[in-house]
Amino acid sequence: MHTNRLANEKSPYLLQHAHNPVDWFPWGEEAFRKARTEDKPIFLSIGYSTCHWCHVMERESFENEDIAALVNREFVPIKVDREERPDVDRIYMTFVQATTGGGGWPMSVWLTPDLKPFYGGTYFPPEQRWNHPGFGSVLTQLAHVWRNDRQRVLESAREIVEQLQKTVSVSQGSRAHSAVDHAVLESGFFAFRRSFDSRLGGFGDAPKFPRPSVHNFLVRYYARTRNQEALDMVLLTLREMAKGGMHDQLGGGFHRYSVDERWFVPHFEKMLYDQAQLALSYLEAFQITADPIYAETARDIFDYVLRDMTDEGGGFYSAEDADSVIDPAEPGLKGEGAFYIWSAREILELVEQPAAGWFAYRYGVEERGNVLHDPHEEFTGKNILYQAHTVDEVAAHFNRNTGDVHTAILTAGRTLFEARNKRIRPHLDDKILTAWNGLMISAFALGGAVLRDARYADAARRAAEFVIARMYEPASGILLRRYRQGEALIPGFLDDYALFTQALLDLYEAQFDARHLEFAIRLTEKQSELFEDPREAGFFSAAAGDASLVLRVKEDYDGAEPSGNSIAALNLLRLAQITGRAGFRNSAERLIAAFSPRISAMPAALPQMLVACEFLLSEPRQIVIAGERNAADTVALLETIHSRFQPSRVILLLDSQATREALASGIPALAGMTKLDGRAAAYVCQNYTCQLPVAESAKLAELLQ
Repeated sequence: MHTNRLANEKSPYLLQHAHNPVDWFPWGEEAFRKARTEDKPIFLSIGYSTCHWCHVMERESFENEDIAALVNREFVPIKVDREERPDVDRIYMTFVQATTGGGGWPMSVWLTPDLKPFYGGTYFPPEQRWNHPGFGSVLTQLAHVWRNDRQRVLESAREIVEQLQKTVSVSQGSRAHSAVDHAVLESGFFAFRRSFDSRLGGFGDAPKFPRPSVHNFLVRYYARTRNQEALDMVLLTLREMAKGGMHDQLGGGFHRYSVDERWFVPHFEKMLYDQAQLALSYLEAFQITADPIYAETARDIFDYVLRDMTDEGGGFYSAEDADSVIDPAEPGLKGEGAFYIWSAREILELVEQPAAGWFAYRYGVEERGNVLHDPHEEFTGKNILYQAHTVDEVAAHFNRNTGDVHTAILTAGRTLFEARNKRIRPHLDDKILTAWNGLMISAFALGGAVLRDARYADAARRAAEFVIARMYEPASGILLRRYRQGEALIPGFLDDYALFTQALLDLYEAQFDARHLEFAIRLTEKQSELFEDPREAGFFSAAAGDASLVLRVKEDYDGAEPSGNSIAALNLLRLAQITGRAGFRNSAERLIAAFSPRISAMPAALPQMLVACEFLLSEPRQIVIAGERNAADTVALLETIHSRFQPSRVILLLDSQATREALASGIPALAGMTKLDGRAAAYVCQNYTCQLPVAESAKLAELLQ
């Protein structure tokens, strides 16, 4: 068996490649020195452990002895886990997208010894097919060019980096900056309306990806304008997603994306960041509509994460793979979604009639299988469960009592879920990432408050404590990016600081532990020190000082994950309202102004930044509760607040003299906000004016209308 340097790493992705015949190096000085000393170009391969096509390329090429020998002879091969090193990934993905018009993983890039890119792509088959050049021929041609036309390669690489520097610059000078106004919010709404699928929900054509940051913007646009169309776009999308095969109907949680426009056939990977952001979308839909279907779907996500994605110490794991073992007798043979799909016969063997028939009708099970378009023949004779009919429709179709049918279908689902758990589970990427944990903490914090479920509140608190205890260096004030098997490593990036700060603010507004607010302030100050661009404003994705980075990038796209700049902007605005510190608001205004050319030109690229713009352009409320944190009268007032969708607001709890004095140092008016005749009281303030305090939930509800 081959063993390379990746065997010493902690990343599950790098460890997957530790026994390839390719002589992989991790990203670092040892590999760079070898490239310089031997005057060889670098072959950089970037991916992640639950990436389907990464597995395919490994199987076809990186485990191929002849191809491995060619790589080892002509190049210095480096493997990078994009989830550990998003800074490296972002730089070279910008290059691949600029030069090929597309991107994705695995990413394959060839670099000069000084790390400048000169050729790139994504997946390469071993021989030419599907209009992809063969990997072996690409390697041979690039080695030839390096040996025989090196000066042209070096000059081209230098020009490429210069052009990339211009590409990644948010603006070309302060004169391009301008304050945003409501027109940009209108532009954002119309951009999403144009791409909306009014029949099946979602934005754009197949494949359909969830973009919860779009939901975040549209529900806030609705809250301000009462434009029903904005809300309807979100609700239709959430309902159709919940019904589809992209939603794990037995085990909960959502898969990565839908191959088709119906949300039916998923790419079966499950990512923590999707669970977190979609849970928030469903919670906010529930706050707005009070429709229990949205609460049930949020619970379904939370219960999946608690069961399958939570470390015993409280942190949350990163992902589950799309591929899983098809037949236990052949553990090396894996297929897309094998863990999740069913033949009609398998269901009949486990569930008795008539319940089996009811279950099949409810979830679209067909004797021949229900996947009609199956180009890779992975689902032949199999069924992806989706909500083909409601329980009422099932009962009517079979002329049976709805309650009996509902109970029988639930029982059948539990039976199948237990049987499924006896299958070999997909690979679990069990590394714990600060940024993604921040997203999940935010979701659990709101979930505990809105759904009034102590399990979710406790999960949020425990995860925050995990990150603070194990992924933070008190002496330096540095957050670390990744934790696995007792080791925390890699200095955090902007998204780690921004998303964990957001989590602490959300946790504070749900549970009111003043330590979380204090820590959020401390991290925000450290974030500015490490990442802020003092000349052009905005935040770089990585701190200065890493000589291996040929560019410092400012993330300017809210995609599967929100941009750190978008999250930081809203954090700063919230902190300004909570603390009264004008410096936070000034930083937010400079940041948003720096991105204004990008927002104005392409509002749909930055929906989460539009959320920050909504907050900036609104007159946020300060809702102040004076009372003991866990007292019944305080809890009743807080439940009234959390049951309503109030996006442009902050909540403060004055539960001790120390807290009152600390907060009043920035907002003197808080010093006079006390209980009302011995009862917990709520003060609702807006635009420097406060309503008279109230102690009854009904009166508070009236003030919040």
